[in-house]
Amino acid sequence: MENGRDILSVQNLNKSYEAFKLRDVSFTLKAGTIMGFIGRNGAGKTTTLKAMVNLVHADSGSVQYFGMDLQTREAEIKQRISFAFGGVDYYLQKKLGTITGVYKRFYDQWDEKAYENYLKMFALDPNKKIKELSQGMQVKYSLALALSHYAEILILDEPTSGLDPVSRDEILTIFEDVVDGNQASILFSTHITSDLDKCADDITYIKNGAILFSEDRDSFVDSYRLVEGPLDRLTEELKSVIMGFHQRRGEFSGMINTRDLKMAPGIKCSPADLEAIMVHMERKA
Repeated sequence: MENGRDILSVQNLNKSYEAFKLRDVSFTLKAGTIMGFIGRNGAGKTTTLKAMVNLVHADSGSVQYFGMDLQTREAEIKQRISFAFGGVDYYLQKKLGTITGVYKRFYDQWDEKAYENYLKMFALDPNKKIKELSQGMQVKYSLALALSHYAEILILDEPTSGLDPVSRDEILTIFEDVVDGNQASILFSTHITSDLDKCADDITYIKNGAILFSEDRDSFVDSYRLVEGPLDRLTEELKSVIMGFHQRRGEFSGMINTRDLKMAPGIKCSPADLEAIMVHMERKA
């Protein structure tokens, strides 16, 4: 799989519920990359991911994998991708070996030797029951299954949610190894922005059911600066471009796009990280 080539294309996905709408969601995933899908809870991350694998039927729009349309070539596509939503919370009383025995029947390229190697690598005991695994070990089991049929794209919903910092770091390192060593690509949703600081190549940001940005992480982060200063230095022009504007005790703070820095002469500016960007974009003025 040639790195840098678009292997997933989501175009104008729409889905309407009574209290929520997914609106013209579009982005692409390149081969050999890790994409973080961010947004606050309820922004539409899980709905988008499920629509991308036909677990939710979109009202309109298209999804293509490897140049193939999901609606017409779903079975072929699903041989080459893997997806997991939350922990492995099904069949809690079943042993891993039993679940794997059912799972592997669906994949033409299943490699039993590779599976056994991943069990050893991730310290997974096939005789243990799902309920006996920690959340981090459940994520590792999902990865072992995906990698054992040579999935080229892994789609994961909040895989590090609820994990302690050490376990999260271990999972993120595995993600990097998977992409670098297996020539796979990973798209995972999260609200833990520090995870993306460690491993993400690209960021797609969804808010209220619509995509705000989808670009490489470094460019995205470098596009914003935090600003702060005394209120008597705040011009109406500057205030009009500040995101997440806040004032307290005669001081103001917020975030601006770097293209607007010319409006803030003499104002203290500092770099923003992903968490700060998300907080300021979501904060009401």
